[in-house]
Amino acid sequence: MNSIDCNAPIGLFDSGIGGLSVYLHLAQQLPAERYVYYADTLNVPYGNRDSKDIEALTLMAVDWLCQQGCKLIVIACNSASAYALEKARRYYPQLIIVGLVPALKPAVLASKSRCVAVLATKATLNGSLLDEVINSIAKPNNTSVIKYFDPHLVPWVEAGMPEQDETAVRLRQQLQAFAKEGIDQLVLGCTHYPFFKTFLLDEIDKKQLPMQVVDSGQAIAERVKQLLITNQLSAVLDNEEKIYHSQTKNETKVDIKPPLIFYATKYDDKLTALVERLLGKNIRLQYYSK
Repeated sequence: MNSIDCNAPIGLFDSGIGGLSVYLHLAQQLPAERYVYYADTLNVPYGNRDSKDIEALTLMAVDWLCQQGCKLIVIACNSASAYALEKARRYYPQLIIVGLVPALKPAVLASKSRCVAVLATKATLNGSLLDEVINSIAKPNNTSVIKYFDPHLVPWVEAGMPEQDETAVRLRQQLQAFAKEGIDQLVLGCTHYPFFKTFLLDEIDKKQLPMQVVDSGQAIAERVKQLLITNQLSAVLDNEEKIYHSQTKNETKVDIKPPLIFYATKYDDKLTALVERLLGKNIRLQYYSK
């Protein structure tokens, strides 16, 4: 690992913009790092594709991030992780590649009712990674796992999550149904879903439901941080480098965080507005095109 530049960027890949929820956790825990994000918006969503398609598209994305000189890559897509993580690691043994799996383990360990639900895409719910966690963690702890899929959730997020939309109504009803089934831990198994975590928590609080919501972003950020420390790859910036400055005679502009470099395989008029809405107006973005 010593030959890798510790100030090289961290790469993130998702089939769309959902992986930005993982970026937010990373940027919060590792603010000195630089980030490059690859969104395969030309081929989104992956959840409905077959395993060979997902594998090929994931390897293409990892290769692109590798070409950008990334020191570590996060496959911030549950579907891609389910079907292509191990192959990506075999193809790029020199790279640290971190994948996503729904945060079922902490949910199972925290569950008092021994009943948890996982909201995810079909590809993630049917993938071997989730089944491995169910077999190794849930079953030994006598915990039942309910798998739930709604194809309208991702489009709802990308539409700005209007509260009167049929998807929002259905989600409220589903929370009530989960509560009646005794589910006390709700796992968000798609990177789009943390964007409506506040919506869920508000509804749970309003209806006084005995339920907690768990997402993978925090755990992934902690894992990346530990891997960087272990491999001596944490960004090392001296005082001068920390100041991204443009000096004039009277002023020095100071900005500690470098911009997120964002690349999409397909741009349209709505994409920029959507990215900025999900990340907030204070995020500095630099769009990249081939």
